[in-house]
Amino acid sequence: MNLQARLILDTLGRKCPAPIIELARHLRDVEPGEVIAVLSDDAAAALDVPVWCEMRGQEYLGREDTAYFVRRVQDSAAGAGSSGGGGGGGN
Repeated sequence: MNLQARLILDTLGRKCPAPIIELARHLRDVEPGEVIAVLSDDAAAALDVPVWCEMRGQEYLGREDTAYFVRRVQDSAAGAGSSGGGGGGGN
């Protein structure tokens, strides 16, 4: 996979729900069509990131090592909030 992320969120060493909270918090930092890479070594991210994308109408592009790639598709209520948008069934 050769994706160019506009924004990289480093949540390495942080457990769920931190990767999802950071993704939700920074979603609007990129324009629709741009890619965010979430770096996470928490095993729960393998489920949480794709589920969060599906729930919030964003495009999950896949995983490479500890990087999860998300394309911003549209505005999302999760991107605006301080709540973080949930974790999609993590720990």
